[in-house]
Amino acid sequence: MKSYHLDKMIKGWFVGGFEPCAFSTSDCEVAVKRYKAGDIEEAHYHKVATEVTLIVEGVAKMAGQTWKDGDIVTLAPGDVTDFQAITDVTTVVVKVPSATNDKYLV
Repeated sequence: MKSYHLDKMIKGWFVGGFEPCAFSTSDCEVAVKRYKAGDIEEAHYHKVATEVTLIVEGVAKMAGQTWKDGDIVTLAPGDVTDFQAITDVTTVVVKVPSATNDKYLV
């Protein structure tokens, strides 16, 4: 058995093809991301990966729409999104496959 702490991972990514991570794989990437109200991520897209975001808690804007607790947003390769935390927000993000360097700013 091994143990890790989310705070030691880069931006909450704990599964995928990068270091450090709790489980190294090229099959997918998984993160728990925490944002403070007002935090933003610039508009971007992926050429290879499909990205699935679960809003665990809070309210956020993605791709021009408002999402809240329990909402799940699936972005196919080429779909453009940005991110704005309206309140404090916790998300779980899954990307399939793990494709490092697959984030393209718009």
